[in-house]
This record gives sequence, structure tokens and C-alpha cells, in this order.
Amino acid sequence: MKTTLELYGAQTGNCIRAAIALDEAGLSYTPKLVDLSGGAQRGVDHLALNPAGKIPVLVEKAEDREPFILTQSNAIILYAAGKAAGRLLPENDRDRAIVFERFFFFVTDVIAVSHAAFSLRGSDAQEGRTILEDRMLATLETAERYVGDDEFMAGKTFSAADIAGFTITQSVKSDLPWPTLPNLRRWFERIEGRPAVKRGLQAFNRIQDLDRRV
Repeated sequence: MKTTLELYGAQTGNCIRAAIALDEAGLSYTPKLVDLSGGAQRGVDHLALNPAGKIPVLVEKAEDREPFILTQSNAIILYAAGKAAGRLLPENDRDRAIVFERFFFFVTDVIAVSHAAFSLRGSDAQEGRTILEDRMLATLETAERYVGDDEFMAGKTFSAADIAGFTITQSVKSDLPWPTLPNLRRWFERIEGRPAVKRGLQAFNRIQDLDRRV
């Protein structure tokens, strides 16, 4: 059955994470830019896809079937992994468990803390924001140990853990003490150079470039 994938989003960490996963899984998809500054995420059309008014949103369409919709970046990553056996999640149970361990390390201990800090910007709780940002960076730095002996975050092969780790690292790279993190630096540069990662990073920028040419 022929299916099509549409990824609604913008140039945000969550959306880039989803785009990289789809590209790394070898899945063909169409990025759909959501104009956040114009409030498109609160429009009727977008709320029909995600009542929470958030991005990214993945829509899978197939003939004679209702569209399948996912509204969380991590769910989109794991769905992409399920469509590309062995590419983002190993088939071996123990290897897959290690990927999940490292994936959720980034998702819960680093990215969630970063999101909490971001939510405090512009509020009166700037001390709390600073505490959260410092905690997030300190936790992220401990990922140095994961790539001391292996090229990737969860072993010898690229996985969903690398996607989660890369996008948050990329967003705070100017705040990291790179001279004290040689393993993490090598890993980051290796991931940054992957063709699928490059495409995912630019998924929504490409749309903006096309719009400017029209």
C-alpha cells in the first residue's frame, strides 16, 4: 500500500530531531513549515492535527485509510525506527536496551531539563532558570563517558540515541567546555558530518529558502 509522510514543523530542536530520524531511516517525507511567528500553530488547520497546538506533527496518509498522526518528536523517532529495521534500533535485545537507556538519558535528564529552563525565560524566576541550565549542561557533559570506547552513543552503530544526543548538544555547543570533552567533540563532529543529519538540520530551512525565491 502506497503511503506518504508529511512532517509539520519549524526550525526547532524537536522538529529537527524528527526530521533527522526520518532521513536516517531512509524514509521519504515532505516537510511542511508551520509559521510560528504568525501563529499558524494555533490555527484551525493545525489544531485539527494537534489540539495542543504544538510541533512537530507527523501525518502518514494511505489510500482508503484514515490518516495516522503522531504529535511527539520522540514517538516520531521510534516510529521511524520501526519502519527501518536495524537502522536506528538494533535487533538484538540487549543492544536495543542500551540504545533506549542512552536515548532516555538525553530525553529525560538533559532535554526535559532544558525545556524547563526555557519555559522560565522572561519570567521572574531567573535564578531557577540558571540552576536548570547549569544542571542540564553538567548532565550533558557526562555523556563523554558513553563515547570513550565507541564511535556512537550506544555502541558501534548509529542509533536513536545519537539523534537525541546530537540535537541538544548542537543547540548548546557554544556553552560546552570542549577542551575537557575530547570524546564528545569527536562524536559530535562525526554525527554532524552525516549526510542524513545535514538534510534533517536543513529540512525546514529549505522550505523558507524556496518561499523567498517565489
